[in-house]
Amino acid sequence: MIIKKFQAKTEKEAVEAAKKELGEGVVVMNVKEAKKKGFFAFLRPKMVEVTVALEEEPDRALPPKREPVKKQPPKDVIVEPETKNGPTDKAIEEKLDSLQSLLEKKLQLADAEKESEEQKEEGAQEPEDGNVRFLKLLYHTMLENEINEKYANQIIDELDTVLKPNMPIDYMLSNVYQKMILKFGQGGKITPSEKKPKVIFFIGPTGVGKTTTIAKIASRFRVEEKKQVALFTTDTYRIAAAEQLRTYANILEVPFRVIYTVEEIKQGISEFSGYDYIFVDTAGHSHQNESQKNAMGDFIKGAGDDLEKEAYLVVSATTKYKDLISIADSYSTMTDYKLIFTKLDETTSLGNLLNLKMYTGAQMSYVTYGQNVPDDIEEFNAQKTVKTLLGGGRIS
Repeated sequence: MIIKKFQAKTEKEAVEAAKKELGEGVVVMNVKEAKKKGFFAFLRPKMVEVTVALEEEPDRALPPKREPVKKQPPKDVIVEPETKNGPTDKAIEEKLDSLQSLLEKKLQLADAEKESEEQKEEGAQEPEDGNVRFLKLLYHTMLENEINEKYANQIIDELDTVLKPNMPIDYMLSNVYQKMILKFGQGGKITPSEKKPKVIFFIGPTGVGKTTTIAKIASRFRVEEKKQVALFTTDTYRIAAAEQLRTYANILEVPFRVIYTVEEIKQGISEFSGYDYIFVDTAGHSHQNESQKNAMGDFIKGAGDDLEKEAYLVVSATTKYKDLISIADSYSTMTDYKLIFTKLDETTSLGNLLNLKMYTGAQMSYVTYGQNVPDDIEEFNAQKTVKTLLGGGRIS
């Protein structure tokens, strides 16, 4: 794994510099304002420091050695190399300090309990290696947070391949932390389209909070970014859902349409062709209802291929993983999608976020943690989520 820090005037410039040097596969792990150094630091412009990671492929050939650099890099971009043999990134270390302390306390408690049990047994075996005990603690922590056993085993197995005797705990923890962030990948928020309008479909089972989620996202685009937004609903089964979205549309002062047929969605898109976004709420029926699911697929396909459209599968973090698999499989036959998780405030375990990401390979997008509009929503943050999954406290 390669970890590097890049500094530039903006996050975008730093990320572009990282991709130029390391390739498109880099994952942003941390973004912060760079500390100014030197006596005249207060005269220098603000800089953003972006930490990125790149998982090296097996047997990857090393790049040829270069001659001493003759050409200076752009003056606005500063590259600070990181060693790949240990957790030297201060930003990561700061985030893991409290987590490491917590896990070490758990490890000490586990050791004490184990020692007590062994004293009761005749012919007790030699105590396990400290690294092995720590790996077991990490493993059980992941299971306690309801990470599926298959994926927990995969993470531990990957660490086991680089494990050495007496390896520092902070290195093992940092390695797991980084690998889990890489497995989540970068979040995929809603972005503008070059060709207006961009049509966004929100799909998913009943009761997960699709309508409220749409209102939160629409509010941010309308109020904060001053975008032109229209709200559609194809949910003609539940009058209350349509009226709820109509209420939000009135508050935001944006157009609202109830869509009954494929022809009507085409007409609606044409009517608001100059708008930035059209958000489409869909019927929150059971994913096992084939007729309604097929009707939804017709709306998505019928919107037309000459415009940019995306689908976001909205699921609840409180849903059982077995049911999430069934939901994901059902909707994957209809369209590609990104993931939005709701109700993070209603569960103590966030393992399903990693489980469904690993199962589907779909990009994470947003998470919600309450009913307040337009608050209680944020773009998915892999760092915060992984820290929670490893025992570091709540995400929100």
